[in-house]
Amino acid sequence: MRTRKQLEELILSSLSQNTQRLKEQFENSKDEIGYFVLDDLLPEDFVTEIYNAFPKSKELVKKQNFREYKYVGYQMDTFNPVLEDVLYAFQGETVVKAIAEICSIENVLPDASLYAGGISLMEKENFLNPHLDNSHDKDRNLWRVLNLLYYVTPDWKLADGGNLELWPEGVKNDAITIESKYNRLVVMTTHQRSWHSVSKVESDKARCCISNYYFSENSLSIEDEFHVTTFRGRPKEKLKGLILRSDSFLRGALRKVFKKGVVENKHQYKK
Repeated sequence: MRTRKQLEELILSSLSQNTQRLKEQFENSKDEIGYFVLDDLLPEDFVTEIYNAFPKSKELVKKQNFREYKYVGYQMDTFNPVLEDVLYAFQGETVVKAIAEICSIENVLPDASLYAGGISLMEKENFLNPHLDNSHDKDRNLWRVLNLLYYVTPDWKLADGGNLELWPEGVKNDAITIESKYNRLVVMTTHQRSWHSVSKVESDKARCCISNYYFSENSLSIEDEFHVTTFRGRPKEKLKGLILRSDSFLRGALRKVFKKGVVENKHQYKK
């Protein structure tokens, strides 16, 4: 069993060994949706331990509606401690600093409350429609700037579905598909144009992911404005797209009146 500090050092080591390549990858994509992909992040024996520690879907919070269908967990003290340790290793000071430097973003802060972060599990037929993440933290004091996704399901293939999709030219155009590959870390920017989604899971296996968000006092773009999580339909989902536009408009209008929402968002870790 590795300690949280040891995990932080392992992540930092993988980042450091690949810094130049990751900087180049991010630099080449930053004018649209900046991102980088790092494979083989942690020793395989430990990644298997992480995967085996994942709870079953019945132990998680089910989120099923026309926007998304997935299972999430954020009250981390109710799960195997290894999950909390690896999740918070990504929030270690040295790791946050290394990722911020790769992405050339200043004053980056992790989110101990796990507002919309934590763990997620997706089973067959689960999906996540194209969307923009909520622009701020739970108190609307900080801008959300980076999304970290770490995949741990062994032998995951492109044909299994459940893959990350980036829509740099908007949802009416083609998406970039990033396979939810075992032991892969994906880091992407979140701003006014960072549309992304998860394709429908086709496999009988569960797609398991550890998620973190980083925040900053400054937005990534002068175009950025406050917005709630905003969903759209896929290119062929015309009717659904209209419904999702209306849904996003109504939820956004409510947040203009009620700054922190009508009810408190439960998706946060209360220690």
